[in-house]
Order: sequence, then structure tokens, then C-alpha cells
Amino acid sequence: MSPLFRRKGAPGDRLVTLIRKPGCHLCDDAQAVVEKVCGDLGVPWEQKDITQDQALHDQYWEQIPVVLVDGRQHTFWRVDEGRLRKELTD
Repeated sequence: MSPLFRRKGAPGDRLVTLIRKPGCHLCDDAQAVVEKVCGDLGVPWEQKDITQDQALHDQYWEQIPVVLVDGRQHTFWRVDEGRLRKELTD
């Protein structure tokens, strides 16, 4: 099922997407938070590179890193560990 149509459920049923680009220190920081939170909760996550996807580049180039939860934008620039954890467990 597309992440856009997922409903909140068990953490393992969620999907976190990190949209980033190479050489971005904020992206590296965001990835560390996503890896930690998703690892702790057993939530799958993926990363997408805006330099490899023109549609993502056009939509997010001013905001990276961007974190999506179940296909919806959760945050951008800086990822707050507590806020992401709350989103994935509520």
C-alpha cells in the first residue's frame, strides 16, 4: 500500500522517508536521528536523494533535509528526536 494511504498503527507498520542530498551536514544530522529513533522503535525507513529525482528536487530543494512519515511531511531542516518518536508512537 502506498505510504500516502497508510493510517497510524503499530510502529512497524509506519514508514519514515528522509529526503536529502550528498554533502549536506544537516542531512547527516537528520539521518543520525532517524536511524536512532527508527532503530529503537523498529520502524522501517528509507532515504531518497533529491539529486537523483527531479520531482523531489523541485518540491523540497529549499527545505532539505525533509522527513516524511507515511508519505506526509513531518519536518524539515532539523529533526527533533522527541517529536519524531512521539509521531511514531501516538
